[in-house]
Amino acid sequence: MWRRPPAECGPRRRPLAACCFMFTGLVESLGRVVAVVPEPPGVRLVVEAAPIAADARLGDSICTSGCCLSVVRIEDGTLQFQLGPETLFRTTLGGLTAGAPVNLERSLRLSDRLGGHIVTGHVDGVGRLAAREQDGEWVTCRFSAPPALLGQMAAKGSVAVDGVSLTVVEAAADFFSVALIPHTLAGTTLGGLAVGDRVNLETDLLFKYVARLVAAGGQAGGR
Repeated sequence: MWRRPPAECGPRRRPLAACCFMFTGLVESLGRVVAVVPEPPGVRLVVEAAPIAADARLGDSICTSGCCLSVVRIEDGTLQFQLGPETLFRTTLGGLTAGAPVNLERSLRLSDRLGGHIVTGHVDGVGRLAAREQDGEWVTCRFSAPPALLGQMAAKGSVAVDGVSLTVVEAAADFFSVALIPHTLAGTTLGGLAVGDRVNLETDLLFKYVARLVAAGGQAGGR
């Protein structure tokens, strides 16, 4: 049973800051929401995350279903995060309830291999699963997304869906598709998606910078 914590304390506390870390989009663990506690104007999200909580520290950045969140408390194998109005409004996290699964990934260390692609944990928008096609043990998913985000995708490029690094199979004017292997289906929340479900989307960071440079006429600093 989750208990409202006393004043924040702990021997390994460090200053909390806005997320400015990088991730790879390779999910380390599936967590499960224990509680969503109102803390106006936001909420406190309590997630069962024993494998990651074991060596987590206050202030650590954890990519939680695609959204970079800072750990504010660690207790009995759970991680606790505070979500503000902007996060609740612009991501799918505002719809989480107790029992819901979430993808978890710790921030990238300089010594780590970059196995996926560079993911910031800053959600660009929300998409929706439009179609799901089973092909043996594989699944092809087609997602609708805001036009501005679809314009930042290309076939064979990268996209993060609920924090999972995926390769775009097809990018069209009104949808994009990805192919999910059995490992991804079993080890992330994507395996349980149903048509109509909403997902957090983050387009490729390098694509954004290149697009901005091109829009500025190829001149650094936009001058």
